[in-house]
Amino acid sequence: MRILIVEDEVNLADALSQILKKNNYSVDVAHDGQSGLDNALCGIYDLLLLDIMLPEMDGITVLKKLREEGIAAPVIMLTAKGEINDKITGLDYGADDYVAKPFSTGELLARIRAALRRRGEVVPEDGLKYGDIELNTSNLKLMCKGKELKLILKESELMELLIVRKSAVTSKEQIIEKLWGFDSDVEHNNVEVYISFLRKKLVFLQSAVKINTIRGVGYVLEATS
Repeated sequence: MRILIVEDEVNLADALSQILKKNNYSVDVAHDGQSGLDNALCGIYDLLLLDIMLPEMDGITVLKKLREEGIAAPVIMLTAKGEINDKITGLDYGADDYVAKPFSTGELLARIRAALRRRGEVVPEDGLKYGDIELNTSNLKLMCKGKELKLILKESELMELLIVRKSAVTSKEQIIEKLWGFDSDVEHNNVEVYISFLRKKLVFLQSAVKINTIRGVGYVLEATS
């Protein structure tokens, strides 16, 4: 899951970024409304944390423009206590939830999971399953029939993306945007390397799950019998 934080308080944005990364989310940060809007319009984010009071463009305006452009990703607004009118306006424009500052880490993570569930996303807490494999996103372990292997972070993120998308074909461009960000200089051969790593680990685990290449399109998981 990739989250965009739009928050002008640098220390708070950095703290939020570290919290989310420790919980296995991929994170990008913008410190003003215009940059946040530009990033969000690329459509790669699963959820946005959007402050109301921002330089360049306020959070309500950012939200309004995102919804006008068809960006349907859940948006949780970050607001100071007592900003009732802003809350009402934000909800009218399509905000999914609000978190009042200061907030606890547990509350924020719970609200993120709830917002993603409401949008029908798979939100891994203990593990993700597909065919005969299970991926634990907390400890980065891939398991099959009593055997397990430790993955590196990018391997785990890639396997998570493929499991979440299941029978949908995932292109190299989608993988790069989700795992490294839309402005990354990562090339297609980097994706091919990680796909190769995962295929070898599935073979080692003697899994019936395969990562198939759809030539010219991308990759898709298949669970053979």
